Amino acid sequence: MIHFDWIWAFLTLPLPYLVYKLIPAAPRQSEAALHVPFMHDFESYSADKADSSNKFILLLALTAWLFLVMASARPQWLDDQIELPVSGRDLMLAVDLSGSMEVEDFKLNGQLVDRLTATKAVASEFIKRRKGDRIGLILFGKKAYLQTPLTFDRQTVSTLLNESIIGLAGKETAIGDAIGLAVKRLEKEDINSRVLILLTDGANTAGEVTPLKAAELAKQYQLKIYTIGIGADEMIVRSIFGSRRVNPSADLDEKTLTAIAQKTNGKYFRARNTQELEKIYQLLDELEPVEKETQNFRPTTALYFWPLGVSFVISAIIILIRIFTRGRL
Repeated sequence: MIHFDWIWAFLTLPLPYLVYKLIPAAPRQSEAALHVPFMHDFESYSADKADSSNKFILLLALTAWLFLVMASARPQWLDDQIELPVSGRDLMLAVDLSGSMEVEDFKLNGQLVDRLTATKAVASEFIKRRKGDRIGLILFGKKAYLQTPLTFDRQTVSTLLNESIIGLAGKETAIGDAIGLAVKRLEKEDINSRVLILLTDGANTAGEVTPLKAAELAKQYQLKIYTIGIGADEMIVRSIFGSRRVNPSADLDEKTLTAIAQKTNGKYFRARNTQELEKIYQLLDELEPVEKETQNFRPTTALYFWPLGVSFVISAIIILIRIFTRGRL
């Protein structure tokens, strides 16, 4: 729809009429340089022609004034309202890509899948629900890398998570470095909104910073950390000697993950299967709810240059008519 931002500008429309009525016209001083006996015949013809020309010019001038006032009223085209992302939390996801994440002890849609595939499916749904939060993604193995900085673009974060592969950051596990990188990326953000969700299936085996030291640093910057230990407690391994039951999560350092969460006022979760992992992310939605307040924005496009351009064109036509008429006289 079209909207005039300065609608009061239309109050100036009668201004030319008021000037015409209130300010007296300048007296005409004309003296004949040559007396012609039959001059009144020419004067009658010229007066009729002049009246017609003046009326046309007056109509053009009034039209130019109308468009000039219309441009002064700042016409705008208002588009449909757009819902802006609200200022929610700054939430960083840290996902383990070490070699142990390739263990196939999770089921997804009835199919046996590795731990990373199950994580991608569940975490992607979690990301979609975080409307209003800025989300970042850290991938870690032997090294920790910032895959996605904090952004409202949840689709991009989900896409880059799904494109990650096991071993991309190395086969080992640098939990401390992942926490340290999260602290570095979140230290300048709002204190009340800093959250890290760290998912791993092992123990810290690499990196320059120990997990507990990194947790102390996170506590100083008031970064809340939720840790998730992923992996089944039991799985059947078949070989030429028969089948045997093993614990695929024997290397999971639950003690350290629990300590990290406790130091930072977070919580430790244990995910032994896909259903438990889904429940954990649903619980995280409850612990760190998305802000419900929304803000709306209506894009506007300025249109003043169209009536302004028409006014200039009409004014140019008036000038040309004046010049052409004066030349003929």
